[in-house]
Amino acid sequence: MTQTPRTFSFEFFPPKTPEGVAKLRTTRQQLAQFKPQFFSVTFGAGGTTRDGTLSTVLEIRSEGQAAAPHLSCIGSTRENIAAILNEYRGNGIRHLVALRGDIPSGMVAAGEFRYANELVEFIRAEHGDHFHIEVAAYPEFHPQARSAEDDLANFVRKVRAGADSAMTQYFFNADSYFRFVDEARARGVDIPIVPGIMPISNFGQLCRFSDMCGAEVPRWLRLRMQAYYDDTASIRALGLDVVTELCDRLLQGGAPGLHFYTLNQAGLVSTIWQRLGL
Repeated sequence: MTQTPRTFSFEFFPPKTPEGVAKLRTTRQQLAQFKPQFFSVTFGAGGTTRDGTLSTVLEIRSEGQAAAPHLSCIGSTRENIAAILNEYRGNGIRHLVALRGDIPSGMVAAGEFRYANELVEFIRAEHGDHFHIEVAAYPEFHPQARSAEDDLANFVRKVRAGADSAMTQYFFNADSYFRFVDEARARGVDIPIVPGIMPISNFGQLCRFSDMCGAEVPRWLRLRMQAYYDDTASIRALGLDVVTELCDRLLQGGAPGLHFYTLNQAGLVSTIWQRLGL
């Protein structure tokens, strides 16, 4: 699985308040010292953060850093997606993260795109090789997949549609990642599959996120965390140990980099980075 050079990246969400904007600037300054290959910026369901995504990406680039906007297609039209792609291209953006996304609350129809491979095909048809396209991968399988085999088939379709690389949903079981990569390789997938990493700060929040996205929090970890109750220092310490060990095992096992879900926070990511000696 080893790819050289390895790719390290940090993910943000577009802030909604002036205070959030200022906080994210500070976070970026702290994380920029690690010289990541790029920062990515999420895209709200149905394009609800379209302007915020682009403005955040442009600000990051103005600071001399590479940035990749996310683009989700569910609930959208070809005309709307084409307009966003033209806007990205017009601003000199060449790297994006193409996702199906979640159906916005209250929306019944899925729109003109049902799956991420359709979005990737559309991007390639409209813009050729202009964009480097990242897609998502699910080592523990997408929560809406009918089966593990179906989920792998969906991933292969995205790659064959023209994806250049993939970033995974976060997980805490390294074996699930290695197994997923092996199975993808057996199906002819040869693009880099970078593991997604979620630092643990608020365990209750982590469990809610995990229940929604299908990421498994191991039973032993849940029980250990629950035993700490409101002891935030112990939760933080255990979380740092668990995630650092996970990252180390992934890199030692040949993972082509790491993609950190920062939640617009720098502290935990910085500590993990320093412990890994990257």
